[in-house]
Amino acid sequence: MSVTSVYRAPMRSRRDDIDPHLAVERALRAGVCGFGRVGVPERRVERFAEVADGSFVWTRDSDGLFWLGRLTGPYFYDAAGEGVDLVHVRPCRWRDEPLVEKRCPAAVLATFARGGRNFQQIHDAGVGSESARVWEQG
Repeated sequence: MSVTSVYRAPMRSRRDDIDPHLAVERALRAGVCGFGRVGVPERRVERFAEVADGSFVWTRDSDGLFWLGRLTGPYFYDAAGEGVDLVHVRPCRWRDEPLVEKRCPAAVLATFARGGRNFQQIHDAGVGSESARVWEQG
């Protein structure tokens, strides 16, 4: 399968009154990937909606472990995620188990090390094939 892109999906709320890790927990449990609503320009939502199904997404949980997923469907507004500020979402199939740093592609680690709360593409020539290899290893 051809991989069109790989993304960093921190899924942390910009709201100070929400635990930053609750959105990741909800996303893993509900099988979604996305971001919150505060201060999000409409164009950012549109770009997220346009990402190809099958694209890889990486996130990190409260224990510092990494999760690899694949987008599996279209964008939708998820009102059930308002409590953790995770409302702009896409269906996502996550691996059953998290990964430690040494199993992650270097480009993924570098992107997370820079910080930030935005869903963003990881621009690296090898990150797609490396993510596919991790995915296939189950």
